Amino acid sequence: MPPDPYGAPPPPPSAADPYGTPPPSGSYGAPGGYDGSPYGAPPPPAYGAPYQTGPGPVPGMPPLGGWGARILARLVDFLLVQAVAIVVVLPFANLGDQGGWVGAAWLGYALYLVYDGVMLSRDGQTFGKKLMKVRVAMLVDGSAPTSAAAWTRAATFVLPAVICCGALWWPVDGLFGVFDKPYRQCIHDKAAKTVVVSTV
Repeated sequence: MPPDPYGAPPPPPSAADPYGTPPPSGSYGAPGGYDGSPYGAPPPPAYGAPYQTGPGPVPGMPPLGGWGARILARLVDFLLVQAVAIVVVLPFANLGDQGGWVGAAWLGYALYLVYDGVMLSRDGQTFGKKLMKVRVAMLVDGSAPTSAAAWTRAATFVLPAVICCGALWWPVDGLFGVFDKPYRQCIHDKAAKTVVVSTV
């Protein structure tokens, strides 16, 4: 009768057992060996170290802009652009009917897109942001947004409202930033790789 396999002790690890012996120096897995990172990329964090999810702001970047200042800056810009849109539309449309207001709204969307894109391309500030002492900065180095980033940010803020969501887009976009950690980026910031910082 063969011996009972459940009662027999396990065999000792052999020299070829990869789990029982450490690899020899200089082989795969040893210090200085291949760690699985893509060529040219930094190595992964050490075991137990916090994982970095992407590039962060450069050291010395100003503190993030507060929510009150950001919301008030948007409100100032919105009122300014809408006032211009109404003044432009007023001579050509009867605002007593719905068509006049629809025309003013469409012009307002277009003006806001251009206003935001042009102003942010210059120095990262609109009139509202200057008044509230905040500015838009590139997340990677804190510089003023590139033209591509400024227009991406403006388009991501305005076009979803025009195309599908109407005014509901803006609270969704803003609430995204409330819950974003650690940089408080709204969806338009994520798209442009920007962050809002304080200028004081």
